[in-house]
Amino acid sequence: MEFNFQELMKNVQKMQEQAKRIQEELAHKTVTASSGGGMVDVTVNGRQEVVEIKIDPVCVDSRDIPMLEDLVLAAVNQGMRKSRELMAEEMKQLTGGLPLPFDIT
Repeated sequence: MEFNFQELMKNVQKMQEQAKRIQEELAHKTVTASSGGGMVDVTVNGRQEVVEIKIDPVCVDSRDIPMLEDLVLAAVNQGMRKSRELMAEEMKQLTGGLPLPFDIT
């Protein structure tokens, strides 16, 4: 069997184009994570950008800012995890299930 460098390069280019398309699609997909029983909701897109934070007014207490900060931090971290999972799931289509790292910047 002969190695066909041109065919390999075509396949690599095709995969790069598919990866770019998937990354563009991921910018329009979102996941939402909550903390504090829904007191703080964070929405993250598939490019791992926080696009929205909603805070229930009941948890806004000027005497307990550290609690609110912890809730926001927990929701953001959970949202980022969900976003990475979304990206990995989408990339599985391209890689045939192989866990390859992709730069989405």
